[in-house]
Amino acid sequence: MNGRQKNAGDRPVLKGVGIDLVCIQRIRRAYRRRPARFLNRIFTEKEIAFLKSKTNPFPSMAARFAAKEAVAKALGCGIGRVGWRDLEILPAAGGKPVVFLQGAAQSLAKKQGVKGVEISLSHDNYYAIAQAIAY
Repeated sequence: MNGRQKNAGDRPVLKGVGIDLVCIQRIRRAYRRRPARFLNRIFTEKEIAFLKSKTNPFPSMAARFAAKEAVAKALGCGIGRVGWRDLEILPAAGGKPVVFLQGAAQSLAKKQGVKGVEISLSHDNYYAIAQAIAY
């Protein structure tokens, strides 16, 4: 159940889908130009703490960057109408990424009847990808 709306087939009502692909090297370059500015513009304090705990934070950084883009797309807008820091991607106890909506993203989701967002993240040596489903 998890608070998801159900339709006649007892499945969650799909509100939107988003996907994004990011080159890890692009994120690494943006970070290296102005590390503090980049982190504070894109990520929340909790996300920054999580990323700083990583030996090599760039794959996780890129995956979360892609996730924020994907979530914004699933909400039917994009970054701009919602801010980077309105979308927080943190690991749950088992490591599964969880989306927390704040500010403009939370208001937009409520207006659209979105009860939650599920995401999936992946990365390899070169790219990070994220998919988001709003229900």
